[in-house]
Amino acid sequence: MADEIAVVGGIDTHTDLHQAAVIDGIGRHLATAQFETTPEGYQRLLDWLRSHGEVLAVGVEGTGAYGAEIARFLTANEVTVVEVDRPDRKARRDNGKSDPIDAYGAATAVLSGRAGGTPKARNGIVEAIRALRVVRKSAVKARTQTINQIRTLIVTAPSVVRDKLRGLSARELTDTLARSRPTGELDDPACAVRIALRRLARRYQALDEEIKEADKEIGPLVTQAAPRLVALPGVGPETAGQLLTSVGDNPDRLRSEAAFAHLCGAAPVPASSGRTNRHRLNRGGDRAANNALHTIVLVRMKYDQRTQEYVTRRTAEGMVKKDIVRCLKRFVAREIYRHL
Repeated sequence: MADEIAVVGGIDTHTDLHQAAVIDGIGRHLATAQFETTPEGYQRLLDWLRSHGEVLAVGVEGTGAYGAEIARFLTANEVTVVEVDRPDRKARRDNGKSDPIDAYGAATAVLSGRAGGTPKARNGIVEAIRALRVVRKSAVKARTQTINQIRTLIVTAPSVVRDKLRGLSARELTDTLARSRPTGELDDPACAVRIALRRLARRYQALDEEIKEADKEIGPLVTQAAPRLVALPGVGPETAGQLLTSVGDNPDRLRSEAAFAHLCGAAPVPASSGRTNRHRLNRGGDRAANNALHTIVLVRMKYDQRTQEYVTRRTAEGMVKKDIVRCLKRFVAREIYRHL
């Protein structure tokens, strides 16, 4: 009987259609099929999986992108979901590339134990923070691009325009340009530059207001989600928001503070050779989370007395700055994990 068989599913996710596959307990390919990325399609996919037997687990590719909703749906229906990395290039060269192959590969990765990660829940306050931070991050990037364009235009502008704007800070510069009233003909380079600078300045101000509004929305949510985390020295709403986003709504998926350090790229990597015994900075993991740890460390090195004393002591022992920062990142990761 089918209900006496234990099966494992695999899903290769896409925008409009998900390719699903099912294998038995010894890895034999049983079936594969496509399902629409709609609530009805998700239900048919689940019914199809269960029609082959007892579903032990389902491996899903792209749980942070195209597979986010199917992962939520399966979890809500008490199906164990395992996050599966996409096959590397070598595996694709050896085995070929198609949607059924990838779906079977996801199921096989779960059965063999190669894949065992728990996906982010994406169903709570942290997911709300993530969505708002996406908009804020793009606004910050656009604001930086805008001020760079303003300064570049000023460098190449006629001296009648450039000389009046020398020595102004970014705030003074944008305020002055936004209030300006250019006159003249558009075929005059000086007039055209003044018009362009005014438009860029107003764009900068609009983006600045957008960022302030986002901060007002994100700050209280971060404090509500992790008040003890925000209270730590050097941790603000921006860095805390990034760390929460990297961990997700279910921080229990990280089994230890070492796993959290590895996620943040703060786990030391051995770099010993011969008589040299040392470690180097880890260049893997979530680079945005690593950047948040780096920011916290820099703030503490400047304002936290305990950190300053540590830096002084380690420097006297002959340790270089990048190794001191590496050690501090690991310490901060350990401290933050206890407050997530």
